[in-house]
Amino acid sequence: MNTTLNYSPNFDPKKRKKIKIKFIIFHYTGIKKELDAIKRLTETKSKVSSHYFIKKNGEILTLVPDLYTAWHAGISKWKKYKSLNKHSIGIEISNPGHNYRYIKFSNKQIKSVCKLSKLLIKKYKIKPACILGHSDIAPNRKIDPGEKFPWKYLSKKKIGYWHGLNQNYLLSKRNIDVDKKEKINFIKNLHKIGYKKIKNITENKSTKFITSAFQRRFRQDLVNGVIDLECLLISKNLLKKLYELS
Repeated sequence: MNTTLNYSPNFDPKKRKKIKIKFIIFHYTGIKKELDAIKRLTETKSKVSSHYFIKKNGEILTLVPDLYTAWHAGISKWKKYKSLNKHSIGIEISNPGHNYRYIKFSNKQIKSVCKLSKLLIKKYKIKPACILGHSDIAPNRKIDPGEKFPWKYLSKKKIGYWHGLNQNYLLSKRNIDVDKKEKINFIKNLHKIGYKKIKNITENKSTKFITSAFQRRFRQDLVNGVIDLECLLISKNLLKKLYELS
């Protein structure tokens, strides 16, 4: 696949082995102007980068070669993995983000996301459950790529995965309260899926962050950080789906 080389100096100099790469992590830039986003990812003082950058017109830039660790994930966790930088490919997608009138990703961008992801999945044998958003691995800090990122569509292209529940059925369960025991089960389900562990669900801040991250990924039309029956049912179905995929 042809990409435009626009190398960033922000990466670990030690080469990693191909087998180390387990994840694809999607981000949005969260910067108004595309050129400013590229500048930030390629200037030494920013100390941030990614492996790839997808422009608004769908053009793909290579910023850091795959076998070097780019600095895109920061403090992060997923299942047993800490500091996802070491084990992932980071893909930044040009989008102003929530602070600057968050917009829908362009069709050209999503087409490039599919093309690039399929190549990486095949090359590094990346599993559907290991294709994540920045908010999945750092829910207390990050909200990108956000609820406009087309996870459901991508799952149909075998990029990531989605639940198997009927939308009308789920809508009938929305905003229905669940008791404390069911909330605990929901949080446990999220931990089994891969999200970081929360020891005390009454710690409202962390619970809200992780619930919102889950919703941005799997219940995108309502992100409110509130655990309801719809969220609980989706979490149960996702565990079933993961079992089938394993």
